[in-house]
Amino acid sequence: MALEKGRNIFKNLSEPLVSRLEGVNPATLTWLTLPTGLAAAWLMMEAGEGQEGALMFFGAAVMMVAAMALDGLDGNLARATGQVTRWGDYLDHTLDRVLDVVWILALGYNMIWFGHIELAWTAAMLTMFGSYLGTQAQAVAGSRNYGGFSRADRMVLTVIALLGAAIMAYMDAGSWGEWNGIEINPISIILGISGFGGMYTFIIRFIKARADLQSLDSSKPLSKSKDNDSNDE
Repeated sequence: MALEKGRNIFKNLSEPLVSRLEGVNPATLTWLTLPTGLAAAWLMMEAGEGQEGALMFFGAAVMMVAAMALDGLDGNLARATGQVTRWGDYLDHTLDRVLDVVWILALGYNMIWFGHIELAWTAAMLTMFGSYLGTQAQAVAGSRNYGGFSRADRMVLTVIALLGAAIMAYMDAGSWGEWNGIEINPISIILGISGFGGMYTFIIRFIKARADLQSLDSSKPLSKSKDNDSNDE
């Protein structure tokens, strides 16, 4: 989607920093996303109301942005210094999936702002389904499928939701209403977007992968027919 195009903008903006990190192993930056992302998750889960809650939500947004920046820098550094490896790509995708689930569950386990654990798990699983089809398409076809509601879209909207929750907490503002026992606020909205976005992504990527793989099967079949085997003999 639209926010996915921001990757190129970030690449251009990060070039001066990348040039200063030429002696750093890209995997180091990749690993740093984990503690940074887990710190963001803890703040998301523990944030309450009032000024303290506002500071925690704001801190979660800052830590999340930092994790996203590290996630983008490692790949840019690897390409700029000729250190692109299969292990690095695998590690990057693995930690991305871990943090995707942890962030959604952290928001869902915040008992003050959401607290519906079963819905948080549902949103996390739907998000994983969509992400799985993207990486599986890469494993089978050799090309990444970025269709649907991308990770970049979800991350940026989550940061906006955290900042919105910070403002509401600071102002001691209540929710915007209630629907089926769920408080309507920035946290519940981003969890709903993540869940429905994951479902949408799963459908879009499945349809595209089916078309791409069937086309690839026609042009480069994995096995020959029995008739062709007989003719070869």
